[in-house]
Amino acid sequence: MSSPYGPEHAPAGDVGAALLMIDSRLRSVHAGRTEADPEMKALVDQFTASLGPGGADDLLDGACTLIYMFMTWLRKAHEDHGKDVIEYVVPNLVATLRMMPRSVRPEAVPTMAGLVIAAGTGLSPNLWRKQYGDWTEAELTPLEATAFLLAEHINRITEDTDFATRMISEALTSTGDA
Repeated sequence: MSSPYGPEHAPAGDVGAALLMIDSRLRSVHAGRTEADPEMKALVDQFTASLGPGGADDLLDGACTLIYMFMTWLRKAHEDHGKDVIEYVVPNLVATLRMMPRSVRPEAVPTMAGLVIAAGTGLSPNLWRKQYGDWTEAELTPLEATAFLLAEHINRITEDTDFATRMISEALTSTGDA
């Protein structure tokens, strides 16, 4: 039975822009910087400021699409080993988010866990979230952190620091959306 929260009913959003932001964070972390590169931060801030209301929504939808794509890949990888993606990914994600109290408020953690569980069970994270109302400002950084942590998890599993970004870039190129 089809769900109204299925990915086929969800807007993809601006996946390229969301990927740019996540890739920027990944590169900063792998370069050993705890703070974002000031030049890259300025570019991201300028880009974010240039978004109109529709652009911000597209970026949020794009981040949710990334979460969905990352969880789809993780689900398939875990199933290949007879494991449940929810059992192996969600507890680590929640524990990591809880260790980031300056960036991720405690009340945002259950929402991020819900997004990941929705994606891991084949539902659209953005449609799942929208049933509870509009995004709050307190959820924006946790959303970015969630996408980042999933990408980093994939990169660790594959032992390739660019795998998650490359996987999404290749998927966008193959569909002609890049």
